[in-house]
Amino acid sequence: MERTQVPNSYQIGEVCQILFKDNPDLRGKGGCWGIVTFVGEFSCTVKTWDGEYTIGLQYLKSYDYLPAECQQMQLICDRINRVYSSGLEESVQRFLESLGKLNRAYLTDLEEKVLSVLESEILLDNRISNYT
Repeated sequence: MERTQVPNSYQIGEVCQILFKDNPDLRGKGGCWGIVTFVGEFSCTVKTWDGEYTIGLQYLKSYDYLPAECQQMQLICDRINRVYSSGLEESVQRFLESLGKLNRAYLTDLEEKVLSVLESEILLDNRISNYT
C-alpha cells in the first residue's frame, strides 16, 4: 500500500512545538518550542533556546500563532539563546530550558525581569573580560 506524503506546510518564522514521540534523538526536547528557520520537503530546521535542530514533520506541531506573536517569540528565542550560549551556571541553564517549554507567546513580568538580569550579567562579564 502506498503512502502519500503530506506537503510541508510550515513557514519560516512559524513557532512549533517539538513532539518527542518515539525519537531518541529528541530526548529532552519534547515540549520545547522552536522557530522554523528552514523548510525542507520532509523536515524543518528549528531554532530553540539551546541551538538549531532539523526535525521530521511528524515531530512538529504548530502553535498557530499570529505573525506578531511569532515575531515576539523570535525575540524571546534570540535572547534566551544569547544567555544560554554564554555558559552560565547549570541552574541558570535550567531556568532558560523552562522558558523554552512555555506554551504561551509572552514572558510574565517576573520572567522578563529575571531574563533581563541574566542579560545584564553577561554584558557585565563581557565588559570585565575586555578589560583584563
